Amino acid sequence: MVNRLLSNIFIETLEQAIDSVVVIDSNNHILLYNHAAEKLWGYTKEEVIGQNVRVLVPDNLKANHDNLINNNRKTGVNKIVGTSREVPIMCKDGGQKWGAMSISKVHSDGKILYTAFIKDVTEAVKNRKHLELLSLVTDQTDNAIIIVDNNWRIIYVNQGFTTLFGYSDFEVIGHSPISAVAPHIPPVKVDEIKEHHLAGQSTKIDEMLQTKTGERLWCSVVSNPILSDEGELTHAVMILSEITKTKLHEILHQKILMAIAYDEPLERIMDNACSEISNLSESITPAILKLNDENQLQLLSAPKLPPSYRKLLNKMEVAETTSSAGCAIYRGCSVLSADIASDPLWSSEYKNALERLAYTGCLSVPIKGSDGEAIGAITFYYKNEKTPSDLHQDLLNVLGPLCTLAIEREKQRESIKKLAYYDPLTKLPNRRLLYANAEHILQEASNNKTKLAFLFLDLDRFKQVNDTYGHATGDQLLKAISERLTEVGNNHTLVGRLSGDEFVAVTPFRQNEELNIFVEELKQKTSLPLTIEGNKFTPSMSIGISTFPDDGRDIGTLIQRADVAMYQAKTSGRGRFTYFSHELNQLAQDRQELEVDLEKAIKDNVLELHYQPQISIEDGKICGVEALARWDHPRLGQISPSKFIPIAEDCGLIEALNQWAIHSACKQMASWKEQKIDIPRVSVNLSLHNFHNINLCELILGELDNFNLAPSCLILELTENVLLDTNPSTIKVLLDIHESGISFSMDDFGTGYSSLSYLQKIPIKELKLDRSFVSDIENDNTSRALSKAILQIGKSLNIKVVAEGIENKEQYGILKSQGYHIAQGYLFSHPLNSTKLETWITNVFPKD
Repeated sequence: MVNRLLSNIFIETLEQAIDSVVVIDSNNHILLYNHAAEKLWGYTKEEVIGQNVRVLVPDNLKANHDNLINNNRKTGVNKIVGTSREVPIMCKDGGQKWGAMSISKVHSDGKILYTAFIKDVTEAVKNRKHLELLSLVTDQTDNAIIIVDNNWRIIYVNQGFTTLFGYSDFEVIGHSPISAVAPHIPPVKVDEIKEHHLAGQSTKIDEMLQTKTGERLWCSVVSNPILSDEGELTHAVMILSEITKTKLHEILHQKILMAIAYDEPLERIMDNACSEISNLSESITPAILKLNDENQLQLLSAPKLPPSYRKLLNKMEVAETTSSAGCAIYRGCSVLSADIASDPLWSSEYKNALERLAYTGCLSVPIKGSDGEAIGAITFYYKNEKTPSDLHQDLLNVLGPLCTLAIEREKQRESIKKLAYYDPLTKLPNRRLLYANAEHILQEASNNKTKLAFLFLDLDRFKQVNDTYGHATGDQLLKAISERLTEVGNNHTLVGRLSGDEFVAVTPFRQNEELNIFVEELKQKTSLPLTIEGNKFTPSMSIGISTFPDDGRDIGTLIQRADVAMYQAKTSGRGRFTYFSHELNQLAQDRQELEVDLEKAIKDNVLELHYQPQISIEDGKICGVEALARWDHPRLGQISPSKFIPIAEDCGLIEALNQWAIHSACKQMASWKEQKIDIPRVSVNLSLHNFHNINLCELILGELDNFNLAPSCLILELTENVLLDTNPSTIKVLLDIHESGISFSMDDFGTGYSSLSYLQKIPIKELKLDRSFVSDIENDNTSRALSKAILQIGKSLNIKVVAEGIENKEQYGILKSQGYHIAQGYLFSHPLNSTKLETWITNVFPKD
């Protein structure tokens, strides 16, 4: 049949064709299947000749394949003839190839035959699809891709390049990529990249590039060379990935953190930050401000703004209608002014200034501290843009936390400086800063031949305030005095706190009268009454004054001599001032030497107790002795108690002195008892300061126990200021001692405040008439009347009264006739050491 339909020549030609040939008859059976077709499908002729042609078509087309062909035969519409199309070839082994198929329609003996010519295009299709995929990848990626030829001219850019840099492909094709996105890169750097490519090496760099609009951005650039088989450079493929956010963090973090680590000033750190911002975006003018203690914005950096506007930015008020920066702080959120000229948030002062500078827009963002409160603001000024770009927002996101770190670090430095150089309570310069500033003032005065006054000021009775009202009230008093001192001083007066209640002021003066006026004004100002927590105070200050150059030429000497003068002022009476003199200086030096010697004398047990007998007027017998401290100085001889006891009180030795006295008196009483010397009791004088020791009772009882003495063997003499003391511990200590069985004697009664209400509260066993009433009682009616009145007080309270200071028989007779119980004085005996007292007792009271 084949021979009948086809000529042998035609068949032989088709058989030898390079492309596959398949002929089907009117029943769609395969008549011819050449050698190329065998290679394409993998089926042999024997397997397909006479078979329906659908054996060669994909499975999804088999079911309807005959209908498609037959419809073409019946209608005569050549939908499949005369065209070429790519069709999938399903191979016998299950693989797939692609063929470019064209079909011819042949009429033979009234029959319609179809001849299909199929060219194997598998590789071409694969390559095309691969290119399609590559194109899809390059256009869908966010990275920019550039392909250049061996002349470094752009031949291809993807959509990512257009999106990132703003150029269309026709704007850059044929141009160098350097001229488009990196005109600032020096040629030598480009040459290095080319040399690497010629050697077949890829390069990777991070570089700042620019967009079509001039915006700066950081990119990671990877450039890969493409070489021919001969090793010659034909192309280079560049992939550019934007890393602006990462690079911003890296650069700003590195520069700012490094500056902080090297302790650079805050303004310099902010200048560096603004410079980096300007490098990244020329379209913005940055400014960084911080919030000061007066709740005003203070400019830290704005290098691109002119000085006139930078001056305006200092001391900017925080309010909703001053500027975007002031509003951002006020609201605590970002504020964008797209059109400053019409924005109601701007005051006319700032608005007009920016209009003259051609700035039209502004974005301000608050800098927030670690506690969430605003501590400053970052502002970007614009001349053309209405809204900030993503880059600008990224800059703010990175810069904000760094500014927080830098500003808070600066605050910490200021806090440390204040702690190091300023008194935390009064905010005045402390000793270190006071001395440093005074040294500077002193140097200027020396250079200018001018005078200076150094005032040493001590707050009177401050310890009593602390003890009575507590340290919190004392602190409030110190703060109030500090404020007053600062108010009196002028811009040329230096005021500082040395310690406790001691202050120093240094002020220039021309004439002594001018200085006196200043001191009087200072005294009046500091002594004005004030109320603290409901308690009224009328403070006063003792002031000592030394002058430069008369009293010294260095800070240490001048302050020390002012201190000497202050002490003299305090001993002369509270609230006074005294000028330094060399006589005062000698007294101070002598006093200081005595302090040292006294401390050593107490420690080495050099002091000695002398005892003055107390005689019962009723029967003339000894009823006790008063222990009195004596100091025989190895160089100065006998030093009066009236001199060394105040020194002990002032320098903090009084407690040690009185503990020594109690110990020595108890030890001597135990010795007398062992010798069976009849001395019923010993009186020991205590200071007010001793009763502030909450453990005083325990200490005294310990001494009595050590020497096996009853509490009745000891009487503690105290003065009226103990009764008037409002320290909470004083009353408790007095009551504790009384409950232990130890008695109290009120010394020098009648010379102080003499409040009978205190005598009712405090368990006093006896009163001691002060010697001032006795000294002239035989000649002075008033003294006799007063002594009698004091005796009546004692009788009314059932308290014995002791008359001390009796020097003659006439005095003794008057006091005896008035009814006094106990007598003490030189009439009977001077104070004697223990050995002489024992002799005196033996002589005066011989045993039967």
